[in-house]
Amino acid sequence: MNIITRLILIGAFLFSPLAIAQFETSWDNSRGITQISPHVFRWGAGGSINGLFIPTSDGIILIDGPALPCEPGAGQWLKDELALRYDVPVRYVVLSHDHQSHICGTAVFADTAVAIGHKKIRPHLIREGRIAALPTITFEDSMDIDLGGVKVVLSYFGPTHSDNLIATHIPQDGVLFVPDLGRPEGQLPNPDLRDMYVDSTIEVLGILARMDDVDIVVPGHGSPVSTQAYFQRYREYLTALRERVLSHMVEERSLYEILELVSMDDFSDYTNLEKNLEPNIITMYDYLYRYREPNFPSGLPIRVPQ
Repeated sequence: MNIITRLILIGAFLFSPLAIAQFETSWDNSRGITQISPHVFRWGAGGSINGLFIPTSDGIILIDGPALPCEPGAGQWLKDELALRYDVPVRYVVLSHDHQSHICGTAVFADTAVAIGHKKIRPHLIREGRIAALPTITFEDSMDIDLGGVKVVLSYFGPTHSDNLIATHIPQDGVLFVPDLGRPEGQLPNPDLRDMYVDSTIEVLGILARMDDVDIVVPGHGSPVSTQAYFQRYREYLTALRERVLSHMVEERSLYEILELVSMDDFSDYTNLEKNLEPNIITMYDYLYRYREPNFPSGLPIRVPQ
């Protein structure tokens, strides 16, 4: 897909059905808004973009907040920009998951919008005191939003990167947003596997890689956009890492030995592999430590605490 045209938006919210390839997907380090498909826009601040919005004749659908590190005023900046550009308010705020780096500042739209999230999100938001909207509408498996001729499909495929991460799909534009399971091509999406359900994530990545009506995969952080091939490659990486760490654990090797032994050289196309490999191994070990019950090493008695 050739990305050939940069569009900086000024004005109306109704657009002709232009080809997706015509829309710019790169980004710089300032606050900004970029169109990525006929109906979908990306916005962000501080060089880390992970918010979408969809303007329609009946209102605006917003998905997620600005960016790391919860930049003060970013939510209000977007609210002001939308008021300048459109004659309709934000009607829905969709929270992809509970992590602060994705939903910060969304509460600023509470005067006009209803917040939506997975049914498991609210306890996290309340416990952690997230600076975000609190959903009044939640769902278990899927939910559709139809507004002004645009359909947005929200889907929960199971616990992955958190127990409440959802996929946002705009089928008519071929846009899919699953933050923190996607990054630009050639980058691992997660610095570590904390808050990840590894086995379920491997399964869900396969589902995402096979979804219909997907031309653009929007990363959770950074630019440019990706394709479904990203999900398949990351699935291969997670599967290989899991099996390599597990095989050494079965052979009763320590974490320190595993850190020396596990190599992921066959995934050297990830530019951030060297930086992230050690925390990936450590958190995979932690996940598998709780996943399995080993045999007791021979010659060692079972000691019961007194």
